[in-house]
Amino acid sequence: MHDVVDLRSDTLTLPTPEMREAMARAEVGDDVWEEDPTVKRLEAMAAERMGKEAGLFVASGTMGNLVSVVAQTSPGQEVVLDLDSHVFNYEVAGSAVVGNVQMRPVKTSRGFLSPAEVQEAIRPSNIHIPRTGLVCVENTHNRHGGTCCAPEEIAAIAAVAHGAGVPVHLDGARIFNAAVALGRDVRDFTRDVDSVTFCLSKGLGAPVGSVVCGPTTFVQKARRVRKMLGGGMRQAGVLAAAGIVALERMVDRLALDHANARTLAEGIARLPGLRVELDRVQTNIVIFRVERTAGPPPEALTAELVGGCAARKVKIHAIGPAAIRCVTHKDVDAEDIARALAALREVSADWSG
Repeated sequence: MHDVVDLRSDTLTLPTPEMREAMARAEVGDDVWEEDPTVKRLEAMAAERMGKEAGLFVASGTMGNLVSVVAQTSPGQEVVLDLDSHVFNYEVAGSAVVGNVQMRPVKTSRGFLSPAEVQEAIRPSNIHIPRTGLVCVENTHNRHGGTCCAPEEIAAIAAVAHGAGVPVHLDGARIFNAAVALGRDVRDFTRDVDSVTFCLSKGLGAPVGSVVCGPTTFVQKARRVRKMLGGGMRQAGVLAAAGIVALERMVDRLALDHANARTLAEGIARLPGLRVELDRVQTNIVIFRVERTAGPPPEALTAELVGGCAARKVKIHAIGPAAIRCVTHKDVDAEDIARALAALREVSADWSG
């Protein structure tokens, strides 16, 4: 149990004692010169885990997605992706600003493009319209509540894209959550994509960083883009050391986060005025809605819920006027989940339908 239960995001995890020790004794060099042995070890380890030729350590998932898009497209091309995707919603239009590419968002039912939707979105050859340069897939899907896209679904999407000569990028910020939840090797999810980014700083608990993986020629291009963005971090082995511990020690325990999220979701489902779609709670994200037929508007109740929980030392995050997201992680245990449910119960005690 912790003094404050922080369910706003799994980016709030603190490095473990083992990570801190590894960081303190990390062997380092200048990574821009490709001479940092700890960074090189992390990149090789990540590439092997993803089933790819090479890896590139970057500062964040946003940087990882950006260098992946820019390295695989040309200015004036178009990127096909889900309307609710992180790349489209939360990355400050970086692909448009830096890569000079246009987004082609597609509204999907689950957050995952279907083969038919990819086929329809890929542009035909026509002088009036942009060429499709890349298809992006997000797994697990943040805005859809941590839902998982099965490897077979990714393979089907990639088959359509590749058939049109278009590469596929996997925003796998939480790809290990998907692998653990579905009981599959992470390489099953990455086998058919051309590039993948995954975060070390979310459920895996490292303080900083993501890794981009793909063919060696792609990673060479991505490294150049990383430099352009100011992402050459010099003696970055201090950070990479924590990432190595994350890959070695923190993957299997994600199942505990998923179990805690399920307990939280089932508890919320029993509270008045709150609704959660339990079939969408597959990993460590719980999104629930404030629903009442009478009384103050939903946005006022949402603010009341967030503020009331904060007063009880439970932090939750409003992602809309009537929607709240909670994310479980290594620094939230079963007792913390019980405290969070107690806080939600107290604040919503006088709500009715």
